[in-house]
Amino acid sequence: MKFQRLALIGCGLMGGSFALAMRQAGLVQHITGFSASEKTRQRALELMVIDQACTSVAEAVSDADLVLLAVPVGAMQSSFAALRDSLPPSALLMDVGSTKCDVIAAAQAALGERLSCFLPAHPIAGKEVAGIEHAEATLYRERRTILTPMPQNSIRQIQTASKVWTAIGSHVSHMRPEAHDATFAAVSHLPHLLAFAAVNALSTQHQGAAFLEMAGPGFRDFSRIAASDPAVWRDILSANQTEVLTQMAHFRAALDQFENTLKQGDTTALQQLIQQASDVRSAWTLQAGNACNTAPED
Repeated sequence: MKFQRLALIGCGLMGGSFALAMRQAGLVQHITGFSASEKTRQRALELMVIDQACTSVAEAVSDADLVLLAVPVGAMQSSFAALRDSLPPSALLMDVGSTKCDVIAAAQAALGERLSCFLPAHPIAGKEVAGIEHAEATLYRERRTILTPMPQNSIRQIQTASKVWTAIGSHVSHMRPEAHDATFAAVSHLPHLLAFAAVNALSTQHQGAAFLEMAGPGFRDFSRIAASDPAVWRDILSANQTEVLTQMAHFRAALDQFENTLKQGDTTALQQLIQQASDVRSAWTLQAGNACNTAPED
């Protein structure tokens, strides 16, 4: 398995790391890249992430047999529209979006006859810092990548996509798009939202700065993901709004339980609630392929 031409749409952390990993694995001969920022394109060239900087999406995907769309989910539909007419019919097109139902809907609206080229993907990987300077070939190694095939995808496409991600070190799983979005609303999107809210709640208090000076490892660990990219997470939370709101309702009910036990001074019930959470967390084991430092786009 070797690709003649990889087209990278979005030369940031995720896209750049994919390109480096493919190059290191010897799976691609030539890499073209497009980003809206000329500075980013030139930096990708300087770092030898790409071989050719293109000034348009259409130019980048022309003659490509593999295309990775590594842009925020809010920019997916315009990117699909921009590449549609230049995308070779035999090319494999994948994304790295953290939501899937909305991305698939965007593809259905914009790709036309090229819809069958698109196989949705979500690699669960990232860093606390973004940008092409932080791209690395090992980003996807020992991480999970989820494929959410559409009815239009052939068995051969699915097998090829699985081989690509496996070849650069990922553990590949398949999910339905709806199940994917519900799952990640619970284990990723809501936790990020809670971290954002907790930091805001602290910082807006009169004594917030003084409180923050006293914060230790517990606050550091809990709030780490609050440093994630604001634009990326704006798009993720908006795109998966329904599932995130569902998880917020579950969290609010659990928070109400704690509030009621505190108001009632019921220390027995309070300990039981804590014990319940402790037991679940203690029994949970991080699955192979799910470990990562942080995932600003997970």
